Amino acid sequence: MVTTDPGLTRWDRVQAALPYLLVLLPALFALLREWRLEVLVLALFAVAWHWLMVTSHPGWIARPVVLIAYFAVLLAVIGVLVRIDNVFTVTGLGAFVQCFALLPGLWAYGGVAVTVGVLIAARPQLGRTPVELLGSFVVGVLAASTVGLVIKAISDQNDQRKMMIAELRETSAKLVALADDNANLQAQLLTRAREAGVLEERQRMAREIHDTVAQGLTAILTQLEAVGDVPPPARARLDTVQAMARESLTEARRSVQALRPASLQHEGALATVLEKLAATWSRNTGVPAAVSITGDPRPLHAEVETALLRVAQEALANVSKHASAGRVGLTLSYMDDVVALDVRDDGAGFAPAAASHGEGFGLVAMRQRVTRLAGSFAIESAPGQGTGVSATVPAIPADPDPGP
Repeated sequence: MVTTDPGLTRWDRVQAALPYLLVLLPALFALLREWRLEVLVLALFAVAWHWLMVTSHPGWIARPVVLIAYFAVLLAVIGVLVRIDNVFTVTGLGAFVQCFALLPGLWAYGGVAVTVGVLIAARPQLGRTPVELLGSFVVGVLAASTVGLVIKAISDQNDQRKMMIAELRETSAKLVALADDNANLQAQLLTRAREAGVLEERQRMAREIHDTVAQGLTAILTQLEAVGDVPPPARARLDTVQAMARESLTEARRSVQALRPASLQHEGALATVLEKLAATWSRNTGVPAAVSITGDPRPLHAEVETALLRVAQEALANVSKHASAGRVGLTLSYMDDVVALDVRDDGAGFAPAAASHGEGFGLVAMRQRVTRLAGSFAIESAPGQGTGVSATVPAIPADPDPGP
């Protein structure tokens, strides 16, 4: 049987084909020399018997009774063929190979001895003495055993080689998987670094606006307020300039504060701000809102804390507008490399799939804030089963205080 199993070596294929060749080739020579139907029938039977018992059903010969039956029938057929034509003596080589391939330990040498005995007994003796027959038997057993030892050594080396190849393939697969993991990790690190760089640049621009434009406008307003009495036409123009300067200062400060909510600036810790937010919201709506903090709270980058606070504010606003909830729970989880915020209520809920095409601006804004930080945003809800909003963002540490 020809196989395309990539795990098989050339020796495996040769060893599998050898019993067939050592039956069919002598049969071909015998039939070319003299046509005999019994030779064709016995040769085909030997081939079919080996295919049925060994090639087609290798599990059968694992049972001792079936293995003994296989060798008994095979040796009987070989003995008859040798009796018909001595050319079939070479078929005994195939039986030797099968003895060392199928029989364990010393049983292989017993099988070789039986096979040699069958070959000697089947050949016409032409008056040979018992001593000569015994000598032929001993020489045959020794020669067959030597050949078998060589075949066994080759088979053992072949098995070791296959084991080494399998181990190398396994190691190679592990290295490929490790390389993929390293590539993914590197991509994540690059993404985090890029996002952190964007956040740092925005913070730098905010500091620049505060230290230059805002301070300059403050100085201008101070000088304008210090101006004494002026004629009415000039006072009108002066008031206009003063109003424009004050408006510009307000816009500059709003731009700076947009990077970090006033509540975070005044209260500091995000966990504290969330607790006060929940208490205020609960007071205004009459719905209990509990805040749970897990992990090790620590200062995070302004943009990270701002995004999570905005998500909490918008989620609570949605609960008060649409959920008709009896209670709300907020969970802030600090982990090694990410921080997660979960807001869950027991309200009316909705079908996210049906609402995905018509998401309100609040949901869109929450999703955009989180994804802009290379985070993940998810909504879990079902009609009558409440709603859960989950936002997970990288735990980028806070910038060191630049000082005044």
